[in-house]
Amino acid sequence: MSDYCKYLPVNQDDEAWGLTILNAGYTHILKSSSYPSREHPKSYYFTWKNGRVLHEYQIIYITQGEGVFESENCKLTRVKEGSVIILFPNERHRYKPDPDTGWHEYWIGLNGPIIDNLIANKFFSVQKPVLDIGLKDSVFNLFTDIIEKTKSERPGYQPLIAGATLHLLGILHSELTQASFEGESNIQLIIEKARFLLRDHMNQNSPPEDIARELQVGYSWFRKQFKKYTGLAPNQYLIQLKIQHSKELLLSPENSVKSVAYLLNFDSVPYFSKLFKIKTGLTPQEYRNIALKKYDK
Repeated sequence: MSDYCKYLPVNQDDEAWGLTILNAGYTHILKSSSYPSREHPKSYYFTWKNGRVLHEYQIIYITQGEGVFESENCKLTRVKEGSVIILFPNERHRYKPDPDTGWHEYWIGLNGPIIDNLIANKFFSVQKPVLDIGLKDSVFNLFTDIIEKTKSERPGYQPLIAGATLHLLGILHSELTQASFEGESNIQLIIEKARFLLRDHMNQNSPPEDIARELQVGYSWFRKQFKKYTGLAPNQYLIQLKIQHSKELLLSPENSVKSVAYLLNFDSVPYFSKLFKIKTGLTPQEYRNIALKKYDK
C-alpha cells in the first residue's frame, strides 16, 4: 500500500459545524528509514532534536511496529502496536518509530469547539496523550473510512468525516473507561446487576441502600464504584430512570400528573414536578401538553 496524505480546505460552513478535519493520511515506515517524511508541508515537518508545535489536534493510530513519544507534559513514553497518540495544539512534542521495527501510522488532524469542549471536560488529557487501545477493527475501520472519503472530497464530505471522527473519539473514550475496570470483573458484575435492580425496582420504594444490601456490599463502597462505572451516583441514576419513565407515562391522557408521581413513588407531587422541571426545563403538565399536541398533528 502506497503512503497517502492530504491537507484539506475548510470553508465557513465546515467551521460552523463545530468540528473540521484538516488533514488525514497513512504512512508505512520501514525499518531504519528516516522519519518523518519530507513530503509534508514545512509547518508539519520536524526533527527529533527540535520537536514540533502544531496549532491543531491530531489523532495517530500505530497499527504495526513500535517507537517512542515525548511532549511538554508527558515524559518519554513507549509507543507500541495498537497505541493511539493524541497531539494537542501549542504543545511541543516529538515521536519516532524504533529503527529496528519501523511502524505503520494512520492519522487525522482536526480542530473546532467540539474537540475543545471534550478536552476542557477532561475526556482526554494532555498529561496522558498515549492511549493503549490495542488493535481494534472499529478504530481501524473508522480511520480508513475517513481517509478514503478525503480522496474524493465530494460535496458535504467535511461534516460526514467530522461525524465519523467524533464517533472515533467516543470509541476511544469508551475503550479507556472499560480498560480502567480490567481485572475487576466482579465489580462489573455487581454494577450491571445493580443497574438491573434499579430498573426493576423503579416503581417500588427501594432506595439504593437497599440495592447495596441485596448485593451484600457496603453502601459507601457501592456508591463510589457505581459512580465510577456509570458517571452517576446510584440515587441520581434512579432519578434519571424515573424521569425518563415519567415522560412515557405522561403521554397517556388517562395518567394524571398526580398518578404518575404516585406510580413512581415520588415523595409528593410538588417534589416530582420540581425534579421534572430541573431535568427537562418543563413542568410535567407543560411537557404533556407539548408532546400531545405533536402527536395530534
